[in-house]
Amino acid sequence: MKELLRTNDPTILAFASALLEGEGIDCFVLDANISVLEGSIGILPRRMMVAGRDLFVARAVMRDNGVSVSA
Repeated sequence: MKELLRTNDPTILAFASALLEGEGIDCFVLDANISVLEGSIGILPRRMMVAGRDLFVARAVMRDNGVSVSA
């Protein structure tokens, strides 16, 4: 698994997930339940991961839709 993006914004994660699902790319959000530890204040970013073989296409989909990706 490779990191596609990292964000504190849950709406970006939902949008990115929908975009990837539309392209048939599986993704997984790490740290999704970290809000229990941080008190739901949103300071710790969540990471969206994709399979290494899908990373190039997933980055292109994100860029085409204005979503910043991890380097």
